[in-house]
Amino acid sequence: MDLAQNNLGSETSPYLLQHHDNPVHWQPWSPEILAAAKAANKPVLLSVGYAACHWCHVMAHESFEDDGIAALMNEMFINIKLDREERPDLDSVYQNALALLGQQGGWPLTMFLTPDGEPFWGGTYFPKEARYGRPGFGDVLKSVSEIYTNQQDNIRHNVAQIGQALIKMNSGATGSMPSLATIDQCGHGCLQIMDGENGGTNGAPKFPQPSLLALLWRTGTRTGDADLKRITRHSLDRMCQGGIYDHVGGGFARYAVDDQWLVPHFEKMLYDNAQLIDLMCDVWRDNGDGGKNPLYETRITETIDWILRDMRIPGGAFAASLDADSEGVEGKFYVWDEAEIDEILGSDAALFKQFYDVSAAGNWEDKNILNRTQSGLGLPDPATEKKLAEMRDKLLEVRNKRIWPGWDDKALTDWNAMTIAAMAEAAMVFKRADWLDYAKLAYNFVISSLMQDGRFLHSYRDGKAQHAGMLEDYAHMIRAALRLYECFGEDAYLREAIDWCEKVEDLFVDAKGGYFQSASDATDLVIRQKPHMDNAVPAGNSIMAQNLARLYALTGETKYRDRAETTIAAFAGRLTEQFPNMPGLLLAAEMLQNPLQIVLISNERSQDFMEMRRAIFAACLPNRAITILSDTATLPDLHPAKGKTAINGKVTAYVCQGPVCSTPVTNAKDLGQLLADLPTKTA
Repeated sequence: MDLAQNNLGSETSPYLLQHHDNPVHWQPWSPEILAAAKAANKPVLLSVGYAACHWCHVMAHESFEDDGIAALMNEMFINIKLDREERPDLDSVYQNALALLGQQGGWPLTMFLTPDGEPFWGGTYFPKEARYGRPGFGDVLKSVSEIYTNQQDNIRHNVAQIGQALIKMNSGATGSMPSLATIDQCGHGCLQIMDGENGGTNGAPKFPQPSLLALLWRTGTRTGDADLKRITRHSLDRMCQGGIYDHVGGGFARYAVDDQWLVPHFEKMLYDNAQLIDLMCDVWRDNGDGGKNPLYETRITETIDWILRDMRIPGGAFAASLDADSEGVEGKFYVWDEAEIDEILGSDAALFKQFYDVSAAGNWEDKNILNRTQSGLGLPDPATEKKLAEMRDKLLEVRNKRIWPGWDDKALTDWNAMTIAAMAEAAMVFKRADWLDYAKLAYNFVISSLMQDGRFLHSYRDGKAQHAGMLEDYAHMIRAALRLYECFGEDAYLREAIDWCEKVEDLFVDAKGGYFQSASDATDLVIRQKPHMDNAVPAGNSIMAQNLARLYALTGETKYRDRAETTIAAFAGRLTEQFPNMPGLLLAAEMLQNPLQIVLISNERSQDFMEMRRAIFAACLPNRAITILSDTATLPDLHPAKGKTAINGKVTAYVCQGPVCSTPVTNAKDLGQLLADLPTKTA
């Protein structure tokens, strides 16, 4: 590979291809490029971003497209461009290194490495010229090059310090399994960081944080804590009616830059929407004080419609993201002038503007971000809502003729798995067989196109699958398989989940507890990390622990309980101090100690079977585990339903909490009533 040229043109990543015309001699990440840097005795400039990243675009336009800056980069460094979505394991290492340098992480990530890939200094966005309290990028390049050339002792010191800190960070902090009482304390403790007026966490920017909200919701449901349930609902209400939601096309943006949920960072990520669909299904099922909230059903339907309409790729998988920018302007695709609204909607415009906060002055940079916060957090009467929907359709038709934001159409295994699980759940909750078909189609795509020699690959685009699967890929596909097993009752899904669990043990387990993010045969990392903090996506160890807890509830096999306990304990020493960042592990601990085991015995998939299965999905049942059998003889001895039988050849359900199972139930009505009357936790 000729290092004296830009070599990104043959890559498939849309992010890398955005930079293939830069005058910078960009190289894709590879051990060969690092070896070339070593041979040339040059430091590495690593630039990490993703296709929908606004500030990545800004830095590219300011610096990477500038001949003068490019000349400095080419002279002084081996320049590597990395798509963080393709290699989240590498991104995680260098984000943690930046944090150890005392800096706020994010993208674009700009890290300076030795030719061995060891980080010694870095930052995020640097302007071309000094401003915003940041040094100019040209000055940064000259300073780092000078230090690397003339101050090798300082470089070695930084490398050693960061390396030792990464090892320490990676070692975890062992502790005991948190009790239900401890989980309750952590859930209630999260109220301290929540914004009671606007929802979400205090201040700005505001991220959806579905994992945190799930902890609040499930803890509130189990304990009857009205405050926890109220703040969860209020957060969802504000998001569903705020500008962070795309009221014309459906789907949620990545975050809001303000504390009112009005101004989104306009990029739309698949993973956010999958998680919010799942959470809204949970919350919708709770009748609460006012019955099931139609707002959540509406937003779930609209969001799935958006995914199916705008995010599907050939074969049935789902694309990663839509950019924040179009025509080089953030949000241009999504905002409106009052005059446009008037022209499109005519005599109906006044009603629309009343509901969607539209004015001549606008609510953001002289434009209007559509939102419904001021018109109320609920939906109006059905007739008015139907009229508003017709008006939104007219706006969508016009908007679709605008120049679209960039579309990152690569399919990622873990993000697709999250969407499969969410869509399957919503299908069962809202009786949408078509959604279940789409979920199954995407699942089959991952199995057929993103597996090689029995192992997952992480990324697919343009007929090419690449990058070794990581813990998150396996964990989320296990979760998706278990969800489809509960939906379809087909043993093949359960067998696949079990097989992949064993693959995780083979490739990712740490003898000290927990799982590494990268497989044991990964060769291009300075350190294998063990992610346990939930960020925009839940940590791999969180999801894996939840899977193991669920498998124990489904099968009664004690090895899954033991693995779940070991995984949770590996990080439990930090729980009391960092519980808002570790909701996924707390949810796993709750599932392990407080499962609701439902056994459905049926020799055929009859109408009665379908109705009883729907009754289960219609109920608000945190920590549900549905085992579907033709004969309970296959259950291990420790399963509470061991030995239970079908009654008179009918489809029969047993509902078990702790070691105790209910009397047999043979119809959907009685099952629904039984589930509604259950206590929220075991004795």
